[in-house]
Amino acid sequence: MKKSNPRKPKHKTMNKTPLAPVVANKDGEIFELEGFGAAAMAGDQPILLTRGESIEMPYGSELMMLPDRFPLVFNFDKFCFETLKTNPYNPEEPIHAVSVFNSPGYVNRYVAAYESAVKGALLPLFSYGAVGWGKGGFRSAAICVDRERRQDLRLMPRKGIVAGVKAMQKKYPDNRLMRHLEKCALEYSCPAAKNFFLGRFEAPLPTSQVCNANCMGCISLQKTDNLAACQDRISFTPEPHEIAQVCLEHIPKVKKSVVSFGQGCEGDPLTAFHVIEPAIYQVREKTDQGTINMNTNAGMPHRLDKLFDAGLDSMRVSMNSVRETCYTTYFRPKSYTFQDVMKSFDIAEQKQKFISINYLNCPGVTDSEAEFEALNRFLSTHRVNMIQWRNLNYDPLGYFKIMETAGGKSQALGMEFIIKKLSQRFPHLIHGYFNPPVR
Repeated sequence: MKKSNPRKPKHKTMNKTPLAPVVANKDGEIFELEGFGAAAMAGDQPILLTRGESIEMPYGSELMMLPDRFPLVFNFDKFCFETLKTNPYNPEEPIHAVSVFNSPGYVNRYVAAYESAVKGALLPLFSYGAVGWGKGGFRSAAICVDRERRQDLRLMPRKGIVAGVKAMQKKYPDNRLMRHLEKCALEYSCPAAKNFFLGRFEAPLPTSQVCNANCMGCISLQKTDNLAACQDRISFTPEPHEIAQVCLEHIPKVKKSVVSFGQGCEGDPLTAFHVIEPAIYQVREKTDQGTINMNTNAGMPHRLDKLFDAGLDSMRVSMNSVRETCYTTYFRPKSYTFQDVMKSFDIAEQKQKFISINYLNCPGVTDSEAEFEALNRFLSTHRVNMIQWRNLNYDPLGYFKIMETAGGKSQALGMEFIIKKLSQRFPHLIHGYFNPPVR
């Protein structure tokens, strides 16, 4: 057992029931450690995780053993945090830290507390929420920001998905985008693709093979030796009519339907402008129903301007930070600047389009005093309709160190605190997770 630098927990947590730590053995078997307190992290600050700052682990969430990571726990006898390398009740048994990958609609309040055994090694590209055990169940350090059941796996029966796939194969035998979505639904278990074949909510429209950014946490293309992408990027560019067919199949059958460019299995959709613009025109020639949305880094404002004129209804801009240094460090733009992104916000506002921020959350950075002040200034000068709180898929400790270098270190205010304060200061601002219908 290795002792870390003793740090007392915050007093406000001591009047609440602490959770027990959740750890795993070398075989991946997960269990709780009685007699210790579960720890969580906001940046590099450990806190004692309590029942009051956790919720019952949401359905569909997944527990993950963290390889080569030792759990940080709270030792009540010594009244300090410490790192455990072996099971205190079986010193011959090595143990590993455990985190939770929370279901859609839940944003991490804190991240998992761990120490890496290999300096410089990064965890795979997932989000790593803090988790503990209390009163007979796993509990996530998470906040529910969207109760819509758009990606609830219980509402996505495989039988219905397969039936939808077969129907589209028969109706559109030559549509390559349909075939790509089949793979996403049946092999990658993509909820967005499943919803298309089930005729529900939002349909995905992946189009782009390339990107004008080189994001640290890109989940479809990685060239870093110690990271691997979670899924394959689309290997072709669909023709405009193939895109329009997907849209026109989805929109008429779904009430308050949404179709979205910019998915996890592609680059930035603005790089496929040459097929997206005519596709939108084809759709809008047939119907004025349905919301056509684009998830983008918004690095090509002139192209966005033309797409708005073609019939694009809304844009969701991915940002890890509204501070230029932190944004540029993470997104690593190839052919655009932070100011291009700001110009896209201005254009969307001038065109009176619905604007969302896909705000990539990592507690300790997102809720830092410096970031919160910058976000308040940004929202005071740019019209934003919605913040979609998304958990950043990146090693939390690695990300915090990188962002500390890029933007400095400041006190973590707490995710619940900043969401509450934003709601008070900007009452028109919607807080959620999913792209809403705006038509």
